[in-house]
Amino acid sequence: MSDQKSIVAIDDLSVSFATDGGDVKAIDGVTLDVHPREVLAIVGESGSGKSVTARTIIGLLPETATANGAVVLQSKSGGEHNIVRTSGERMRQLRGQEVAMVFQEASTALNPVFPVGWQIAEGIRAHTKVKRKEAQRMAVEILEKVGIPNAAERVKEYPHQFSGGQKQRIVIAQALVQSPGLILADEPTTALDVTVQAEILDLLRRARDEFETAVVIITHNMGVVADLADRVAVMYQGKLVEQAEVHELFASPKHDYTKALLDAVPHVGMGRSRAAARAVDRAEQRGRGEALEPAVVAKGLEITYAGRFGRSGFKAVKGVDFEIYPGEVLGLVGESGSGKTTIGRAMAGLTPVSGGSMTVLGTEMLGVRERDFKPLRSDIGFVFQDPATSFNPLLTIGQNVAEPFIVHGKAENAEDAQQQVHDLLESVQLPKAFADRFPHELSGGQRQRASLARGIALKPKLLIADEPTSALDVSVQARVLELFNELQDEFGFACLFISHDLAVVDMLADRIAVLLHGEMVEEGTGAEVLGDPKHPYTQRLLASLPVPDPVEQAKRRERLHELQSQ
Repeated sequence: MSDQKSIVAIDDLSVSFATDGGDVKAIDGVTLDVHPREVLAIVGESGSGKSVTARTIIGLLPETATANGAVVLQSKSGGEHNIVRTSGERMRQLRGQEVAMVFQEASTALNPVFPVGWQIAEGIRAHTKVKRKEAQRMAVEILEKVGIPNAAERVKEYPHQFSGGQKQRIVIAQALVQSPGLILADEPTTALDVTVQAEILDLLRRARDEFETAVVIITHNMGVVADLADRVAVMYQGKLVEQAEVHELFASPKHDYTKALLDAVPHVGMGRSRAAARAVDRAEQRGRGEALEPAVVAKGLEITYAGRFGRSGFKAVKGVDFEIYPGEVLGLVGESGSGKTTIGRAMAGLTPVSGGSMTVLGTEMLGVRERDFKPLRSDIGFVFQDPATSFNPLLTIGQNVAEPFIVHGKAENAEDAQQQVHDLLESVQLPKAFADRFPHELSGGQRQRASLARGIALKPKLLIADEPTSALDVSVQARVLELFNELQDEFGFACLFISHDLAVVDMLADRIAVLLHGEMVEEGTGAEVLGDPKHPYTQRLLASLPVPDPVEQAKRRERLHELQSQ
């Protein structure tokens, strides 16, 4: 592959951004090539410079950026373009035809007020003299190729009428429709379920094999890298610290940072010894006659969302049974729409129970009145998926963490709770000086630690954690999960941990429950559910989970295709 002429050649690239505090260098002397029909993965934590590198290649840096060096793009006609020196008008001509980008969040990349077919067709017409009818035909054709069913009809629909995975397929279709030589995919699978993620990775693999397109994928998921990449480039603090063929990098990483990244990736099976030890402790407690009352008991639980405009209601949860004991973590897994978050909301009294029974801290939730449940709210803590949106951006971290004390009458204001806030921040390994910072001044991992501090502020008996680590870098995720384990052992709260990442759930949970379309299809310890899954859906979930080992991942991919064909 090294003998081929590079489709992109980056030479000594440096990018800095002008800020009020002076220039900040985001990329420092990066030299890197991308070859035709190659998948290159650029990996690293947030702030490493990987997304800035991709945006430089496609000429999407903001006006505050200054780029030096060379980024030479080889066009299909044989010409060369140094993107760093290319004018805005010429770059607009190159985008789409020579290089295209797949953004992280498909919902924000698509315009909500136009049909998806119109958006694809307008992209074609912006670069060619194709008539509207022909552009529409091309839009239908590319949607069929990326796996959108009934494309001829659905081309008239709007983005909100598609699932998350389908929207990501549409964004990839936009990128592929003019057959560019290079596609840049920036975290294209971050927010997707593992089964949908596997489908998108297969689609990107097809882009390389069938459309003969080179792909640069930006990701922090080392399992995705093992599944898709031919070659890997590792970035750290704006520098390229290591690059190697994918099998070589995973088998024999050279740089300490690469080794740390790989060591931080959670693996299925990592938490089983801890779960087994805690199961022994509970058995000993029962042997001593110290029987614990469960914090949550659900029997035949049903939750129905009322229909609107005369339509019948939608049953989101159907006859689910489970228990959560003090000091125990129940991991709830399943794809989007399986009912995981609905159960968590019902447990917190935010969604009414419509059938069966669910007792939370001794209170029956079927028909419960708010005035009866309100006294219990101080015993329930929350950790949300995205602390950036769950924190009030106008309040400091200290004021946000102090909110539970104020709401439940434990303090008059944030100043009264200052000492408790400082103690909480130190318990989640944040300096107490962070109390005076605003949420946007903290990194993603720091915000999630502060969110943990707020969740345990009142020493709850029950904690509900909804996808708390899904958007974090692997090393940050590892630190947050380790901290979660320590806090759970210290405070002994019962916990419902909701996630679609099976490795994360296995690392934390004492027991795991698998949901499919509102029904619980499997439940047991991690060794039972993930070590020897019985239900076909659990088997597909496990086979869809990418692992940071290219050889093992190739076997898993074959196994998944076998399961899908059954």
